[in-house]
Amino acid sequence: MSDYMFILESHLSPDQSSVLTAVQTAAAEANLSLFLTGGAMRDMLGGFPIRDLDFTVEGNALKLAKDVAKRSHAEVISVDELRRTAELRFPSGVRCEIAMARTEKYGKPGARPQVSPATIHEDLRGRDFTVNAIALSLNRASRGLMIDPTNGASDLERKELRAISNYSLYDDPVRMLRLIRLKARMGFVIDERTQQQLQNAREAGMEKYIPARALFSELRQIALEPSPHDVLKSLEEEGLLKLFSPGLAGAKLNGAAFQKLAKAKAMIPFGAVFPIDWYALSMFCITQLLTPKERTALVANTKMTKAEIEPWQKLEARAKKLETAAKSARLSKASQVYELLRKAPGEEVLLLHLKSAQRLVQDRIKNHFTRYLATAVEVTDAEVAEASGLEPGSPKFAKARDERIAARLDGRVRKPAPPPEPEPPPPARGPMGRGGRFR
Repeated sequence: MSDYMFILESHLSPDQSSVLTAVQTAAAEANLSLFLTGGAMRDMLGGFPIRDLDFTVEGNALKLAKDVAKRSHAEVISVDELRRTAELRFPSGVRCEIAMARTEKYGKPGARPQVSPATIHEDLRGRDFTVNAIALSLNRASRGLMIDPTNGASDLERKELRAISNYSLYDDPVRMLRLIRLKARMGFVIDERTQQQLQNAREAGMEKYIPARALFSELRQIALEPSPHDVLKSLEEEGLLKLFSPGLAGAKLNGAAFQKLAKAKAMIPFGAVFPIDWYALSMFCITQLLTPKERTALVANTKMTKAEIEPWQKLEARAKKLETAAKSARLSKASQVYELLRKAPGEEVLLLHLKSAQRLVQDRIKNHFTRYLATAVEVTDAEVAEASGLEPGSPKFAKARDERIAARLDGRVRKPAPPPEPEPPPPARGPMGRGGRFR
């Protein structure tokens, strides 16, 4: 195994590893050259958590995406027929993009590009920034080989963002927003030449050529950032936030909600199973303080579809139904509260934490985050197997685990005592005799 494959596997969650294996298997059977690219490589080499997996293939990417979706029961949530890319969401919640290696030529700023199939080297040389132009081969003969034609790995070490071409921000002006987003998230500096290109592009008013759907794609990426408020604030300082909605500025950036959300997120124990639709929750916070007219402008400026509006627009109504259930007097046991909140969508639970005025609901949510989820993480397969006599992976094992967690939460069984530490060996007798002193 190459060092890069070891680094990759150490950065991936079990669910992400499963997706990686599924895509690799499908590509190998289709005899397609497959590479891990883009944000996944940038985040891995930069020491950041890998959020989504980006794959590039030399060949028919859409056919591969359909094959992967069919095998893994994944949902194809978006397709770009022009660029031959597809985005998939797996049952585990992991997202990935499968894209064709390609070149793009622009007749004018923001115009529909002329797209042609290409090799992975040509694809990487035509990307936006050097830190996004790194690939890792996932092919049997060259598995683990890193391809870095623009020296993006060195820029990651220097914590610097550098455009690949002198025309990067002119060809596709949405890259201006992406540049500011990456700077805010990663804490990198923009190199002098790229900063000058950004200034020239702003003076030329290139932002007015950003297509509406490109604006939405960037807005969705902002919503999925670990700290959306930092990105929104940076865009406001650059005078670019008004592209989404004129009213989205100042106090309406809703910094208080994002700050409270970050504190709640920090309470969730590491390793706990708590899936969250961050797009829905972040978009709710982004739009919460906007007037109806300003929300309408946001939707119009990004050409947001009904399927893209509903997750955040109907979130509060769904959370209120959960609030009614969460304040019920019937929840007399800790295991009952845990079961209710475990099965509820994570974004609804977090929204209640942000907005609910019910003290009982707030206490139950806090206990869920700080005690119940931690207890669930502590219950090991070995403990369940010993108590139930079932083997991990068997059909009834998951139910036995849930029963064991409930028993621990309600105090019917105690946490297993740790094994006793072995006694230290007696001191060795050396030539000096007992006690280590000459006699």
